[in-house]
Amino acid sequence: MAARRLVNRKAAKLLTEASTDPRSQLLASVSGPGGSGKSTLLENLAVVYSEAGIPVSTGRQVLQQGAVDEGSTVLIDDAHQWNDPELERIQQLVDGQPVNVVVAYRMWPQLPALKRLTTTLETHRRPILLGPWTRDEVAAHTSATQGEPLPGSVIDRIFELTGGMPWLVQHALEAMGDRGRTLPQDPLEFGGLVDQVGHELERLAPDLRELLLALAVGFDPAGPLPAEVEQTEGGIDPLMTQAAAAGLILPEGTLPPLMRSVLLQTTPLHHVRTAQHALADLLSTGETPDPTDVARGLAQSGLQDARVARTLQSAGDSALATEPHLAATLYEEATAAGAPGASTAARRAQAALATGDLDSAGRLVDPLLSQPEAPDKHRGADVAASLWAQRGMLARSAQVYRWVGAPAGDASKALAAVVMIGTGDRDAARSLLAADRLEESPTLTNVALSLMGQGVAESVGEYTERALPALVRASDMLTASGASIPLPDSPAALAALVALHSGELSVAESVLDDALRGGQGGPAGRLRLLLLRAWVAMLQDHPDNAGAAIAEAAAGGTCPTPRDELLLDALHVGLARRTDDMAGLVRAWERARGRLLHVAVDLYNLLPLGELAVAAARLRDSERLRPHLADAWALLEKLDEPALWSTPLRWYAVQAAILAEKPTELAPHASALVRASGKYHLAAVLAAAGRSWVSVLAGRIEPRAVEESARALAAVGLTWDGARLAGHAAAHAEERKDMSRLLACARDLHPGTRGTTEATHLAQSTAAESEPQLTVTTPRASAPESTALSEREREVARLVLEGKTYREIGAAIFISPRTAEHHIARIRRRLGASNRSELLTQLRLALGEDGSQGP
Repeated sequence: MAARRLVNRKAAKLLTEASTDPRSQLLASVSGPGGSGKSTLLENLAVVYSEAGIPVSTGRQVLQQGAVDEGSTVLIDDAHQWNDPELERIQQLVDGQPVNVVVAYRMWPQLPALKRLTTTLETHRRPILLGPWTRDEVAAHTSATQGEPLPGSVIDRIFELTGGMPWLVQHALEAMGDRGRTLPQDPLEFGGLVDQVGHELERLAPDLRELLLALAVGFDPAGPLPAEVEQTEGGIDPLMTQAAAAGLILPEGTLPPLMRSVLLQTTPLHHVRTAQHALADLLSTGETPDPTDVARGLAQSGLQDARVARTLQSAGDSALATEPHLAATLYEEATAAGAPGASTAARRAQAALATGDLDSAGRLVDPLLSQPEAPDKHRGADVAASLWAQRGMLARSAQVYRWVGAPAGDASKALAAVVMIGTGDRDAARSLLAADRLEESPTLTNVALSLMGQGVAESVGEYTERALPALVRASDMLTASGASIPLPDSPAALAALVALHSGELSVAESVLDDALRGGQGGPAGRLRLLLLRAWVAMLQDHPDNAGAAIAEAAAGGTCPTPRDELLLDALHVGLARRTDDMAGLVRAWERARGRLLHVAVDLYNLLPLGELAVAAARLRDSERLRPHLADAWALLEKLDEPALWSTPLRWYAVQAAILAEKPTELAPHASALVRASGKYHLAAVLAAAGRSWVSVLAGRIEPRAVEESARALAAVGLTWDGARLAGHAAAHAEERKDMSRLLACARDLHPGTRGTTEATHLAQSTAAESEPQLTVTTPRASAPESTALSEREREVARLVLEGKTYREIGAAIFISPRTAEHHIARIRRRLGASNRSELLTQLRLALGEDGSQGP
């Protein structure tokens, strides 16, 4: 007989010692539950001693023979089934003869004689305690029995199902059969497994099987158990000991998942339901240590019980604000347990909305809005209003609140006020906020929403400087709360928008970074915050940072809402415009042009609209935006032209009018900026910048005024705009000292970059370019990198290969056209190029793969 491999380290160590020195006396006890490998160890020991020429006897043979030779080996299995006289005979053997004795037994039942025997054996050697295998031991066993290692996922699954119980592991491997190296998700799909394990369970005593069924339906072994189990003769402890000794439960007193599935499958359904209803009784009395887990298990088993449904609804309510995914699952399980679907519809819609599933949220909340007396109607209204806002139809959000009537709580009043102001109904917002005295408890969430409503109201009021502090505090409070609740927009987003409209880019950056770090709005709200962060970076003239934020938003896995898709498209347009990527600008404009059809104008999407207006003017496609801009001006007029919200759009309109060469369209916006400049700092900065642009384009260069305007633009966060103004003015300055001064200003605002040549396009309204175009259409070539050109000359060379004129090159890197011409002449001499064609060829070779790439 060949020895079988032992995976338990303690058993393997004992076998190794016996193999190494079989003549040394061995007295040992081996304890473990049924199926843990005790018999296998004894079989291996029998092989070792037989091969060493040492006689081996079983315990029964000893009792029958009555005598044992000195130096022989006695192996006793299942000693727990022996009676006291039989065990006393083995005790005498251990006490009186030089023989090897190994006794294997379960911990139950244990007679006094067995206790005396094992105590004696333990004075010679510590007992070998067998139990469930570790994951590594399961892997070792499967490799030995299957002939090759199984995939790690299969090992994990076997270990998970069996809890490492050796006998269950073996059954699982046998049940895999011809499935090869795969396992089904449902353990009941194992071929023959249910029948095999079920057959073994059928042989159990009724009271033991009742205990196992109670554990299978979810009773806690440390808590109350069904009456029929509690009233068992001798109590619960002997039953638990018996179950553990039989290898039916894990050491902590729970069932392996495989055992649980088989028990529930093989027990008559009415018997299972009786036990489950008994467990549900404990939910009402609070005697279960984890009522949510108990209720979930009962609901997942198909039990319908009002107590289970109530427990799950309560757990869902607790998780809704901070763990919407979990809350959605709990509400679904509550419905499966018998809760009326309408009672949780608004909460399920809120959970779906918080996870970014707008369609599911809409399907859940729509029926509520068609019922005047629907349960949880005001929560449903908040969800519906948030849905419409994210879809880019804020007017529908206002319509929801008007249909539902006055919100019941202060928080909903604040949300409704934000919506009303966003659609131009300031009177309705004031009415709502006049009743908002924060009569509800001052929780972090309630305070955040109250401050949000207050801040937005201040932004269209007389003291706009109060708006930003209120919104920043609102953002702080909501982030601290960790809540994901239905909002028309997040406090961080609104604070950032107000900061952007105020020229406070550093504040916008700070509040967005804080909100992103704190997870404001959960995963579903992160995308919008990242896009606004990208917008700040774009205005700060940090295109790489903007691109990184856009990439992070795309990698988050959340699908952008229509409102955020418009913001994303406007970002692509703005970045292409600022890097003079004409092909990219055309592509981005085409996408954004279509996106506008899906989104209506409101107060909170004026920035992307303004960016698109400038791009449309540059591409001579302004007519497509005319209706949208008309809606924007009408909205601002309804709000009495609040300077905070209208000023940036006026600036965009000034730029668009310049690009479109329509001075008549420029005048009203310039005048509006001048009128607002007395009360609003950003308007004053933009009004001065507008005057400087008009003067520069008319050929009247006032270096001091231009520099002051450029630096003022940078001070309000418009760094790129300031550098562009100074660079363009430098390109048109007649005096060399003026040119040098303005170029130094441009470089100071826009250091170490090639910038953009949009200044040239602006200049086309008043002056034509005379320099020849150096157009390159040849595919890129590759060559070793040249060290003949300086970094500045390489920069100029790249622009030449892009087909830029001297003036465009100067505007791009803030040098004069004449200086650009000198650079090119020096490059031509250094490379030995005698004509234009040869120059372009030499430049491509000198720059290698970089030569055909634009900035």
